[in-house]
Amino acid sequence: MTRLIFGCGYLGQRVGQRWIARGERPVAVTRSEEQAQALVHLGFQPLVADVTRPETLKNLPTAETVVYAVAYGRTNSASRTRVQVDGLRAALDALKQPPRRFIYISSTSVYGDLHGDWVDEQTPCKPDREEGRVAWAAEQALRAHPLGADAVVLRLAGLYGPDRIPRLGDLVAGQPLTLAADAMVNLIHVDDAATVVLAAVERAPAGDTLLVSDGHPVLRREFYRFLSERLGLPPPTFLEPDPAERSSRRGFGNKRICNAHMLKTLGVTLQYPTYREGLVAVLAARN
Repeated sequence: MTRLIFGCGYLGQRVGQRWIARGERPVAVTRSEEQAQALVHLGFQPLVADVTRPETLKNLPTAETVVYAVAYGRTNSASRTRVQVDGLRAALDALKQPPRRFIYISSTSVYGDLHGDWVDEQTPCKPDREEGRVAWAAEQALRAHPLGADAVVLRLAGLYGPDRIPRLGDLVAGQPLTLAADAMVNLIHVDDAATVVLAAVERAPAGDTLLVSDGHPVLRREFYRFLSERLGLPPPTFLEPDPAERSSRRGFGNKRICNAHMLKTLGVTLQYPTYREGLVAVLAARN
């Protein structure tokens, strides 16, 4: 049984390590030779290839399970569309045989700003930022591909966990946070997200779309107030973002993500059911 992971980063690496713990050796596609060597030491079988260069994808193994978690990072020289839409098409075209399960990691940014309303899988997608528009275009490209009809799409809320707490450095430095303080933020701890991915591989209905969140949205103001208290810092201050920058930066989204379909369909129990438990664990691990 071959497991193939595109984008073996913050989430993909944790998914793969769960399989490694079971005695498997997943194949991890990475653009970097340096990252490939690091993945070897973690127990992966690395494959150096780049989804923006289809000619590098010729040696993909036949895989029963494919997890596609390619994110757009700061080091990408290609456009977001080329990486996330064209790259996805290239990866699908390069698969020699249809996998039993194709898991695509998307984002709740496909919904845009809902002014604090609840969102579920039936809510129309109306992205209002580039990130969301590209994520939505990628989902449509997936569904239009012959291998995409049965793919499972996981729309993730904001990932946090070890070494990833948004704006932590600014908070510790006492700098104002350029965020909409009284808008909702939706989160999922990276370890819970990995649990959901593995459960989706085994139990998600073919072609399903699921929202992945802890189901307890919180005002950004309250999130950072709790974080400040746990760190023994003064209360946070905020600088409202310029509305003119809405299309290019985070900090504006205001919606509440419902995770009821995910919980019912996959039968998972979250280790960190709210941001409070998750932050306490992350901060404890830093000490």
